[in-house]
Amino acid sequence: MGIVVIGDVFIDIKGYSTSPYIPQGRNAGTIVQIHGGVGRNVVEDIANVELEPTFVGAVDNDAMGEEVIQKLKRHKVNTKYMRKANNGMGTWLAVFNHEGDVVASISKRPDHRTIERILDEHGDEIFKDADSIVIEIDLEKEIVKKTFAYAEKYNKKVYAIVSNMSIAIERRDFIRRTACFVCNQQEAGILFSENYENVTPEEMTDILADRIRSAKIPKMVVTMGGDGAVYADQEGDKGVYLALKVDVVDTTGAGDSFFAGVCMGLTYGKTLREACGIGTRLASTVICTSENICPRFMPEEFGLER
Repeated sequence: MGIVVIGDVFIDIKGYSTSPYIPQGRNAGTIVQIHGGVGRNVVEDIANVELEPTFVGAVDNDAMGEEVIQKLKRHKVNTKYMRKANNGMGTWLAVFNHEGDVVASISKRPDHRTIERILDEHGDEIFKDADSIVIEIDLEKEIVKKTFAYAEKYNKKVYAIVSNMSIAIERRDFIRRTACFVCNQQEAGILFSENYENVTPEEMTDILADRIRSAKIPKMVVTMGGDGAVYADQEGDKGVYLALKVDVVDTTGAGDSFFAGVCMGLTYGKTLREACGIGTRLASTVICTSENICPRFMPEEFGLER
């Protein structure tokens, strides 16, 4: 099964301003439409390191949904547990300024009942041979609950990412049961009810180590954009991993690629710092293009063995 990823598929519609962005004005630029969604991005990132993951998710019952499935198959993703359904995919509409940052967006979430049915019908066969489990912690609560139940039944580690922290903050009990939780600086502030906007990476490292100790979160990584990422665990390991300097085109998907790298590293025997290094390399390849997934690598390039 490889790493099993449970998550959403989105269609991303992205508009890029080719000159300084004018709020409430007309902006000339380009518009592209690509496959997206946190779970879909992560599973393709893992597949692009030739680790043959499994995806549990839904797509629309139309040509676009079939296109998503076929692309994942071409990238060596196991799509046996994907299903077609009405409103199976979400839509993300975003506008970027000329520096590659999102200045406005609207998101329509998909219907998650199909994923819950997949777990009810095939849960044991999905999880019993998984190398590890990846989940969007803000999926419907029943999906998260069932996933952790299977993980504990088969003694599998769960790595969690978030796309909507306002939902995930209600899942702190599940976050404590993860092997590692990854989020960005703003999301960490929501999780711990603090403002980290002007905090340096060094300060954030000490804050994170203290907060996870109190919250009993085993391992946690917080991404800080151009300042890199900070990490900490319950054993006292903590630090900063600096970002690689590249020309930014589009930051979409960089966080997903970073998370995928951390999951791959921890699943296949790397330390938390080494896993952050893999994530950093993958993220750097995403932000310098308009794509939202990393290019193809061999696992040996990261010292990974299944």
